[in-house]
Amino acid sequence: MDTGPVLKLDNHLCFAVYACSREITKLYHPILKELGITYTQYVTMLALWEEDRVTVKQLGQRLYLDSGTLTPLLKKLEAMGHVTRERDKQDERSVIIALTEKGKLLKDQALDVPEKLFCQAGVSLAEAETLRKQIMDMLQKVQKATQD
Repeated sequence: MDTGPVLKLDNHLCFAVYACSREITKLYHPILKELGITYTQYVTMLALWEEDRVTVKQLGQRLYLDSGTLTPLLKKLEAMGHVTRERDKQDERSVIIALTEKGKLLKDQALDVPEKLFCQAGVSLAEAETLRKQIMDMLQKVQKATQD
């Protein structure tokens, strides 16, 4: 039974996005190694640099990570001295994640990470921004479809 191009792996958008994401993450590895962090730790720090003192739940929603993935990651960042974890005084069930001074200083060291990545990938800032907008638009549509 020939299904033609319908079930061809390279014709699936989900696979193209998945494979590209993995390859981009590989490019990040040597750049982030200089900072002593992994890609997942990097995106977590990016979220915290945007908004400090958030709950684990808020951070998980922002990063699309469940608490089972996020908790060990945050424990590692805490052990590295980049964040603190403390129970919310208003709601003991919630844990607040806050940047330490060391975590705030890491932001300055990370300023050139995007530029280094674009140079390695041979992608212009304009190309990356166009693609990022398209992917974020698609993400919103997919989220809407999964919420219906």
